[in-house]
Order: sequence, then C-alpha cells, then structure tokens
Amino acid sequence: MKVEIVVFDGFDELDAIAPFEVLKEAAFGGADVEVGLVTLNETEEIVAAHGLRVRPDGRLGERPEVLIVPGGGFVGHSSRGVRAEIRRGDLPKAIVRLHDAGAMVASVCTGAMLLAAAGLTKGRPATTNHAAMQELGDTGAEVVKARVVDDGDLVTAGGVTSGLDLGLWLIERYFGAPGASVMENVLEYERRGVVWRR
Repeated sequence: MKVEIVVFDGFDELDAIAPFEVLKEAAFGGADVEVGLVTLNETEEIVAAHGLRVRPDGRLGERPEVLIVPGGGFVGHSSRGVRAEIRRGDLPKAIVRLHDAGAMVASVCTGAMLLAAAGLTKGRPATTNHAAMQELGDTGAEVVKARVVDDGDLVTAGGVTSGLDLGLWLIERYFGAPGASVMENVLEYERRGVVWRR
C-alpha cells in the first residue's frame, strides 16, 4: 500500500509525523506499506508551523492508494498553513484529482478544511479539530464528534494527536486488528476515543 502525506509551509508537525511514524513502524514490522512525506511542487525544504524543517521525499504522485492531509495554522489564522493553501487553490485541486483517480483521502486536524475546500466533505460525515467544527459544518459536512470518522474513501481525524489514532486505524483497516494492537504496544500508545464508521 502506497501512502503519501502531503506537507506544505505551515503544516502542523504532529499532524503529519504521527501517522508517518505509525505507518513506518508497521512497515518495519512487515506490513506491506510504503509511506513518504511529499509536496505538491518540487522543493528542497518545507518549514512547518513550529519551525521544524522537513526535506520531503519527493512530489505528490499520480496515484497513491492513500493520501493523508495534515492541518496547521487554521485555528490561529496563520499566514501560512491550511488557510493559505485554500486561498492558493492548487492543493485542493490536487486532492480532488487524486480522489477522483481512486485514492482514499484522509486528514488530520484542520486538514479536513482542505478536504472541504476540495468539495469532498459536503454532505458527508467528517471531523476535525474541535475549534474548527463549526466552520467544517458551515461547508456542508455532516460533523461527527469522533476521534476518527471512516466514510470509506474519506477518513478524517480530530485534532493534532489523533494522527496517531488515524495511523493505527489505517493499520487495522488494511491489515487487521491484531497488527494494530501490535503497533499500539510498539508505540506504547493506547488508542483514544471512537472510530465512527458507516
């Protein structure tokens, strides 16, 4: 399974790094998963919300099986991050293109607002950071208060640390509950909250 996590200037570090580490650990443990941090456009370095400098693995591919979109800067109205990417419009267009090509699209925290800008959450169950729930609902999403919301080809996770739960849920969904339990032990993390699914 090929997973790409798209990063951009001002993305929240943990939103991307948490599912990245969960999926990398699963790969080290033998799961058939390949995960990388990618950007929309060619760039040598991305600066995250709290100053972490990331050298991406490459550009967003033509057809990852899973695309994960982090949040960042939305709640605080930062000049970088999700709101800036929504204004630019290129990333939402890429997200919808990949979704239409068959990728399962997931988000962490306010990455859901990029999915909303792409038109993917309208009329569908979704979640985000608690401080952005109203704005997500205003876009036409059916807001669900859950840690992870799995609606098939669209999976959204709540605020920041829920990226861990998203990663573990993806392991369970694609490789089975025993594998996810093993990863919980490896990471010394117990999953929180509810995974809502249709």
